[in-house]
Amino acid sequence: MDRLRAFEVFVAVVARQGFARAAEALDTSPANVTRYIAELEAHLGTRLLNRHSRKLSLTDSGQALYERARSILDEVAEAEALSASSTLQPRGRLRVNAPVSFGILHLAPLWPKFLKKYPEVELEVSLIDRVVDLVEEGFDLGIRISRTGSTTHIARKLAASRNIVCAAPGYLRQHGRPKSPADLADHACIGYTFSATGDDWHLFDAHGLEHVVKVPSVMRANNGDTARAAALAGVGVIWQPSFLVGDDLRAGRLVPLLPDYRMADIDILAVYPSRRHLSAKVRVMIDFLADAFKGTPPWDRPAATGSR
Repeated sequence: MDRLRAFEVFVAVVARQGFARAAEALDTSPANVTRYIAELEAHLGTRLLNRHSRKLSLTDSGQALYERARSILDEVAEAEALSASSTLQPRGRLRVNAPVSFGILHLAPLWPKFLKKYPEVELEVSLIDRVVDLVEEGFDLGIRISRTGSTTHIARKLAASRNIVCAAPGYLRQHGRPKSPADLADHACIGYTFSATGDDWHLFDAHGLEHVVKVPSVMRANNGDTARAAALAGVGVIWQPSFLVGDDLRAGRLVPLLPDYRMADIDILAVYPSRRHLSAKVRVMIDFLADAFKGTPPWDRPAATGSR
């Protein structure tokens, strides 16, 4: 049995949810497809597919093999392209992880452009706010929002974002405006669960002196959009990156506070496992994103002339 061909047939059957459709895609007969699946199951000593009248489903063994077989076929395709040409054609599945808010606001509009430019890449995007293990969870590339960079992966900086303390005009009319970092202790504040400093907010004055304030968090959220929505509703004061609240600040829906102080900026990073070869699909994705965010990133650009 040609195991590589058997993997290709198996992946096609699963992806196209049928033996006949897989046969058509592979330019072979349904009988050949059936034979390859039967031989593969016999070789492995396990059932891979549950065959229903109108639908196929994977067994646990089948699911595990499907994920691995797809990765193997991707690697083989790239190896063939590398041997055939000095210029590697990006192709195959590219699994990208990114934070939820940044992924929706600033990455989602870019994916159609990337796919149009690299039609042989199959893009799989997973939005998760926790820090994932790229190797363990099978991601080729991660987009990270970080103040400290990455100690476990190779990282390339794509852009930076300011962290801004702000509140809604309605909240400020009712509770007043803090004039110093210490005043934040007397305000309702909205915390971010994944903040490394918890309820301690760190601000710096014009001389670089750090001011640490333990704020009373009336609410905490593990997602920036949730914290932003609460602030817009007048619940309290937040700090969030300009990539999330930039439009609100330009429109006046949120008001920046403590203009003589600042929080540390954060970097937008593309990270990938250092132990793995930088494949063409990962390389072109990193270059594509770096180009999209070069110069002043969209979230820090001033409002268009004539806008409020």
